[in-house]
Amino acid sequence: MSKILKVAKPSDYSSWVGQKDSHELITVINYSRVSPIRYSLNNYGVYGLFLQAEQEAELVYGTGRYDYSAGTLICVAPGQLGGKEDTGELVNLGGWAMLFHPDILQGTGLEKEIKDFSFFDYRVNEALHMSDEEREIMVGLFRQIETELKFPSDGVQNRIIVGFINLLLRYAQRFYNRQFVSRTIQNNDILSRFEKLLKQYFDQEDQLKCGVPTVQYCSEQLNMSPSYLSDLIKKTTGETANHYIKRFVIQLAKNRLVSGMSSSEVAYSLGFDYPQHFSRTFKKITGETPTEYCNHRLTGK
Repeated sequence: MSKILKVAKPSDYSSWVGQKDSHELITVINYSRVSPIRYSLNNYGVYGLFLQAEQEAELVYGTGRYDYSAGTLICVAPGQLGGKEDTGELVNLGGWAMLFHPDILQGTGLEKEIKDFSFFDYRVNEALHMSDEEREIMVGLFRQIETELKFPSDGVQNRIIVGFINLLLRYAQRFYNRQFVSRTIQNNDILSRFEKLLKQYFDQEDQLKCGVPTVQYCSEQLNMSPSYLSDLIKKTTGETANHYIKRFVIQLAKNRLVSGMSSSEVAYSLGFDYPQHFSRTFKKITGETPTEYCNHRLTGK
């Protein structure tokens, strides 16, 4: 059975790598100063950002294994499992890590906003791949937080630190947005596979057994996290993955309504549990009910 390091607070991890902290709610680690270290498979109760430098490693994240290469940023959130199992081997690492407890955000705007940073739910193979300039910005922010932690605690230190965390997360979001744009060919391939998956789902009549396809189902079939798929579809098409699925389904519904099927028949044939749910979804996407749509088709108005 794998040995798992429980990281309930930042010092649980920093102590593992041999660093003593001055703040109980946040730690910043420069791996070049604490190496050599042993790897650890971690059960996180904190937020963490890990910026790899030179060495590549095969890491575990959830139930998968991924190559973690130089110049990538991995973000983890409480409740997640990640890292690499300790084999007793000592390794020299470059790069940085920052771990902070959710309590440091209490009473700040970031306490509520942090849930909007969807990259905390990305898998390791969906990590942020940064340019040299982007990496310098992130390292600079890590250094500023590290410097602030050297000062004695006072009434404003936590606010300053949270301000830096907020800025760091905003930059990470900007760089992820750039990554979605710069990987246009790859993104278009995923979009094509997404459309093919939806078509195949209904061609095989899976909706009769499993209902209308969900973002969770589609992301699993495409081997990516729901958050990453949602963000990628949003950046590529301008609409959410959930809305994209619904629009696809409603287009099928239009075809079936025109063929003479009743609204209830269409609803059940597309996997809706209730005709009322289908009607609400139809109106939300088209602006009119199925009956109104059919009447307009008949009258030409």
